[in-house]
Amino acid sequence: MKALLVIEDGTIIEGEGFGAEKTIFGELVFNTNMSGYQESLTDPSYKGQILMMTYPLIGNYGINKSDFESEKIQPEGFVVNEICDLPSHRSEDMTVSEFLNKYNVPGIADIDTRALTIKTRKYGTMKAALATFSNGNGIDRAKLMEKVKTMPYPDSRNLVGDVSCKKAIHRKGKKKKRVVVVDCGVKENIIRSLLPHCSVVQVPYDTTADEIRKLKPDGILVSNGPGDPAHPDVLSRTGKMLEEIIQEYPVMGICLGHQIMSIVLGAKTFKLKFGHRGGNQPVKDLSSGKVYITSQNHGFAVAPDPVSEMVFTHVNVNDKTIEGMRHESLPVFSLQYHPEACPGPKDSRYLFSEFIEIVKSQGRGG
Repeated sequence: MKALLVIEDGTIIEGEGFGAEKTIFGELVFNTNMSGYQESLTDPSYKGQILMMTYPLIGNYGINKSDFESEKIQPEGFVVNEICDLPSHRSEDMTVSEFLNKYNVPGIADIDTRALTIKTRKYGTMKAALATFSNGNGIDRAKLMEKVKTMPYPDSRNLVGDVSCKKAIHRKGKKKKRVVVVDCGVKENIIRSLLPHCSVVQVPYDTTADEIRKLKPDGILVSNGPGDPAHPDVLSRTGKMLEEIIQEYPVMGICLGHQIMSIVLGAKTFKLKFGHRGGNQPVKDLSSGKVYITSQNHGFAVAPDPVSEMVFTHVNVNDKTIEGMRHESLPVFSLQYHPEACPGPKDSRYLFSEFIEIVKSQGRGG
């Protein structure tokens, strides 16, 4: 197959198509990881986006059955410099191209992804279309460009509603404590990181405060997810629930959950020029002075303006954006980065234990 990548600034790039034969639209974003493409492809935080990898060779270890972060591919399309069709790994079940084809997602290869990354860093993330085709006679480039230029950004939609679970899912852990995970697009590894400490009830993002109280949790975790944390559908559901319940339980937030919690406590959020996506983001803990190498995937951030009773605890070393907060009087804290991921490789896993200790200190759980 052949493929076209059409970007709103007028750029049209031709390449080789792989995966599904399809035309899709989204926001073009880049990820700097050298590995972990399967985890990225199944990360719900990429919903509505076209994922571009900066590392030049993708697919050399294939796709396996154990490294899924959700049940399917989440980005709308996939952009790489070189795709490997002959992977070699003892756990490999299929190629990346076969994986994309299985979930009806198109990809484009044989293009200069690093040049596109430089463009994105200069101008910011841009809307784009990706079209793969066997016969290019039916591809109207002008029409594709017009649609890309006039369509809204994906984060104008309620992307959280697209990826959240539809009903409660109970996961039995190794300890008696129970944590309710509010699923805004939760990664599976967050659940796996909690299960050694507690049982987990994964609930939809629009679960009400009364419904959560009936589950009798010892603590609450608000997960990562896609889109704008200030989207009215998200704030009127997850935000409203938190407003009602945040003084009753220990609460931890991750990524989008951190942003929603910060808004509820009085902060504002803003869209980053090109976001933080990759496994090499340095974050400084302001209390200890330690710097952790973290995995991140977000396009919005919490504004650094002072908020009553909110203490900012972590900052990004590269651009000084807020990476963590805690409340001065409530057992509440949150992180912009992903403590369940393994870029350090396990530098930040202690934060789950810290959350459980907070739960215990509040007299909740065994």
